Amino acid sequence: MAAKKMFGAADASILVTDLRRSFDDGVTRGYEWRVTQLQKLLIICDNHEPEIVAALRDDLGKPELESSVYEVSLLRNSIKLALKQLKNWMAPEKAKTSLTTFPASAEIVSEPFGVVLVISAWNYPFLLSIDPVIGAISAGNAVVLKPSELAPASSALLAKLMEQYLDSSAVRVVEGAVTETTALLEQKWDKIFYTGSSKIGRVIMAAAAKHLTPVVLELGGKSPVVVDSDTDLKVTVRRIIAGKWGCNNGQACISPDYILTTKEYAPKVIDAMKKELETFYGKNPMESKDMSRIVNSTHFDRLSKMLDEKEVSDKIVYGGEKDRENLKIAPTILLDVPLDSLIMSEEIFGPLLPILTLNNLEESFDVIRSRPKPLAAYLFTHNKKLKERFAATVSAGGIVVNDIAVHLALHTLPFGGVGESGMGAYHGKFSFDAFSHKKAVLYRSLFGDSAVRYPPYSRGKLRLLKALVDSNIFDIFKVLLGLS
Repeated sequence: MAAKKMFGAADASILVTDLRRSFDDGVTRGYEWRVTQLQKLLIICDNHEPEIVAALRDDLGKPELESSVYEVSLLRNSIKLALKQLKNWMAPEKAKTSLTTFPASAEIVSEPFGVVLVISAWNYPFLLSIDPVIGAISAGNAVVLKPSELAPASSALLAKLMEQYLDSSAVRVVEGAVTETTALLEQKWDKIFYTGSSKIGRVIMAAAAKHLTPVVLELGGKSPVVVDSDTDLKVTVRRIIAGKWGCNNGQACISPDYILTTKEYAPKVIDAMKKELETFYGKNPMESKDMSRIVNSTHFDRLSKMLDEKEVSDKIVYGGEKDRENLKIAPTILLDVPLDSLIMSEEIFGPLLPILTLNNLEESFDVIRSRPKPLAAYLFTHNKKLKERFAATVSAGGIVVNDIAVHLALHTLPFGGVGESGMGAYHGKFSFDAFSHKKAVLYRSLFGDSAVRYPPYSRGKLRLLKALVDSNIFDIFKVLLGLS
C-alpha cells in the first residue's frame, strides 16, 4: 500500500488559491448555494448517524446517548435554524441617518470574509467541527476544516462525508497533525476559527497576526461551581454529575472544574455525590458502559500526574481508581487540595473534581476573581440576591444558575469565552455574524448640496456645521436666523 502523500506548505498554498478563485467567482455568495450546502450537512446527520456514533465510540468510548444527543441532535438543530433564518440573516439591516448626512439612507450589509479556516477539537469532534462550518457556509464563505488528529476515526469520517456531499470547489477538509496545521497556518486566511487549548490558541493567534487575520478562539479554563446550602441538594448533585462525568467524562471545555462550598456544607455535598454517582454508574464505575474513556495515553498520564502529586493523592474522598491499559479513570472527588497544585493550576479536562471549602460563600467571589476568567461559571442556590450578584459580578464566557452546560444548547445566547477562555462567540445567528463582515453602506442624494462644507470657510459656516454635526435643530435655526 502506497504511503499517504504529506500535505505541506505548497499544497496549502494551492488549496487556498483554488478556494479563493471560487470565492472571487461568486460561487459561495448566493442564497441557493448556501442553502444547498446546509441541506447536505443535514443529510449527513440524518443518513449517517450510526457511522458517527461508531466513530465516536472508537475515538472516545462515547455512549450512544451522548453521541446522538450532544453531537448529532445539536448539529441538526443548528442546521435547521440556519435554513429557517438564513434569508433574514442575509438581509441588510436598516440604520438611522442624521441631519449631517440628510438626505440619505443607510444600512448594514453582512458580507462573507472570504476564505476561512476552522480548526476543531477532539472531545466533540463532530459538533465542534461542523457547527462553526454551518456559520461559515451560512455567511457565504469558502471554508477549510482541519479536524483533530486525536480523534482519527471521526476525522476520517468527516473527511469522507464532506467530500462526498459538499461542494469541493469551496468546502474542503484537511486531515493531519502538527505538520499539516502548521502548513495551513502559514497561509493568509480571511478568518480563523479555533477550538482547543489556550496553549495552542496562542500559537494560532501568533500565526494570524502575521497577516492581520481576525480570529475566534474557543478555549477553556477552570469553570467553577458554587454550591449554596440554600439549594435542592439532590437535584444539584445530579446536574453536576451529568455536566461533569455525563459530558464526555469531564473532557469538555464547559465541564465543572472545581466546586466551591462552605466547610459546614461540604460533607453533605460529598455524601450526596457519592450516592448519586453509585446510582448512575454502579458500585464499580470502571465497568460502566455509560461513561467515555480518556482519549489517549498522553492525557491519561497527564491526569494521573495531577492525581499522584504529593499532597493531592491523600485528598481523595471518592474514586481514584485508574486503568491505563483501558484508558479509564473512575469519577474522583477530592477535598481541599492545595491551591498551587497541578489540579488547581491547570484545566483538568477529565473525571477529577476537587471541592474547595470556604468559611462563607462570600469568599467564593474572591477565589473566582483571583483566577483567569473561565469559559463558564455555575451557581446552585434558591437565593435571589445571590443569583443576581453572581450574574452581575462574576466574569465568565457564560453563567448558568442551577444547572450545568445547558446554555450550550440555546441558540439565542452567544457561546464564547472572555480573557484567557477565548474571544469571539458563535451559535445561532452569532455563528453567522462570526463569519460576516458588517459593512456600513450609506446612500446619499446628489440633490440638496450645500456650500456650507466647502471652502472658503467662515465663522458662519463653522457655527452651522457644528450645529448640524450635533443634530441640534434649535442651534441650526439660530444660525440661519443670524441669532448665533
